[in-house]
Amino acid sequence: MCMAPADRRLRVQVVYCPEPGQTERVDLQLPAGAVLADALLASGLPARFGLSPEGLRAGIWSRVQEPATRLRDLDRVEIYRPLQVDPKEARRQRYRRDRRDRPGRAAKLKPLVVVDPAA
Repeated sequence: MCMAPADRRLRVQVVYCPEPGQTERVDLQLPAGAVLADALLASGLPARFGLSPEGLRAGIWSRVQEPATRLRDLDRVEIYRPLQVDPKEARRQRYRRDRRDRPGRAAKLKPLVVVDPAA
């Protein structure tokens, strides 16, 4: 039995990570022809976390998309939060911290033990 195109529903996930280690996911069924903005509105996540629709960055499967982008069945819509620190600067900070916390090269070398072959 075939479904008429008007009866077709799209299954979509909307995902948002409000902070590292925490993920909010909403599974939706939307009418055929729905766009990214429809999924964001239907999920309720922007309103729940106080995100302004203006300037909200969102994408489908890790690619930033326009709000008018049409959705396909089983799409994963992702809401992106702004970066707290520039990734290059974060790497520099980790390098400095790890370098400071590690002992020097001399401390890593094992002392040389001389064995007397006559003994």
